Amino acid sequence: MRALAGGPISRLPQLLEALVTVGSDHDLRPALDRLAETAAALTGARRAEVSTFDEDGDGPGELITHGASPRAGQPGEALLEVPIQVQGELFGTLCVAGKIDGGAFGDADLHLVRVLATEAGIAMSNARMHAAARQRRRWIDGAASVTTALLAGPETRSTTSHALTVVAERGRELAEAATGAVLLPDDEGGMEIVAISTVLPDDVREEAHHARIPAQSPVVHQVRAGLAVFSDDFAGDPRSISPIARHYGPMMLVPLRSNGRVLGALALCRKPGESRFTHTERTLGTQFASQAAVALVLADRHRDRERLAVFEDRDRIARDLHDLVIQRLFATGMLLETARRKARLPEVADGVGRAVDELDATIQEIRSAIIALQQGPAAAPGLRTRVLREADAATAALGGRPSVQFVGPIEARLDEESGQELVATLAKALAGASASRPAGPVRVTVVVDALATLPDGRSAVRLTVSGIGAEEPTVWERPI
Repeated sequence: MRALAGGPISRLPQLLEALVTVGSDHDLRPALDRLAETAAALTGARRAEVSTFDEDGDGPGELITHGASPRAGQPGEALLEVPIQVQGELFGTLCVAGKIDGGAFGDADLHLVRVLATEAGIAMSNARMHAAARQRRRWIDGAASVTTALLAGPETRSTTSHALTVVAERGRELAEAATGAVLLPDDEGGMEIVAISTVLPDDVREEAHHARIPAQSPVVHQVRAGLAVFSDDFAGDPRSISPIARHYGPMMLVPLRSNGRVLGALALCRKPGESRFTHTERTLGTQFASQAAVALVLADRHRDRERLAVFEDRDRIARDLHDLVIQRLFATGMLLETARRKARLPEVADGVGRAVDELDATIQEIRSAIIALQQGPAAAPGLRTRVLREADAATAALGGRPSVQFVGPIEARLDEESGQELVATLAKALAGASASRPAGPVRVTVVVDALATLPDGRSAVRLTVSGIGAEEPTVWERPI
């Protein structure tokens, strides 16, 4: 019988078995292990090696050996090496060395190794296509989850900080990086880290948070021009002048760009010595950053619409309070005042008079609430809110809620320090009232007047806390 390519036909079943095994194994590493073992067995070699290139084809990938490395043999030892490629794309090499019988490799050996190398190339090509598809799907799902998280972000904490942290965290996870960080332009022309997600120790996190890349850095110029920056060794990259660069190896810094405008940048950094970012990873990272930037813009617009709806609702409530409630209370007060004048019994007139006073105080409180509604919600509690909180906190101790009135634009008349002093004075006065009050509820009136005038004619803000038993009212004043 004719031998296969000059070799014994007995090797054909073993070759076919190897091809079936390699072609059906979805896990590439065991398949290549089996391939190296089969190549050595079919050619009678002592050693075999499968050496692969990385995804970009210009760097080392995996190294699979059967026995010692073929290149570890003595000089003059038989060596046979063929490329692993499919349709002109080079994936690596298959090498066998050291004939067991001490002879040289023949044409049959060369043919067998080439067949195995071809099958290995097909297996590697399929594995990389499946891996690339899974990777793309993962990044697409990650970008979608970022959009969902940003549009449904919690309003109970800083929404901007939350949104940027989501982008940093998800980007780090998708890139399998040690650190993900979002940088925004600062007032000096550089960029500052404003959100970070990292697996590195806390001291590194603290150092990196709010770290700056100065304006003179070429990295900043490139990013602010809308271009991505890639480095295989950020610590040793001459373009890097940031002090935190020493903690990282492979890095990509991609712009967060929407509608031609660069909002900031997303930095994804791996530890020194870890695998560099492949061409596919760089592309996916850039696309993720662009989608994240769009999501950030959409989230801001979504929150703007929600805030606008809140403002419109507050305006409606304020109009209703002014046009309906106050007018009705005022009309009721007029009726009571008429009844008081016509009352024949003094005790009836006094009771009606007290009711009129209560209505006047209620009208003042509603007007204060209207002003607060028209000002809209603030990022931090305003002075009005803090005054009302102190009144609410003292309600139980006083046996009734203090009446609170605001006159004029108090928020605009006092700075933060003076506002804190006013609130502290109010809290002390209310605490004193609750500590010394007689049995039963105490009627306390709090007036914050931003249109007050001092005896010397200067304008001032005046706090008056009155109605505390027979004591003199507490008065605090601040010239403006």
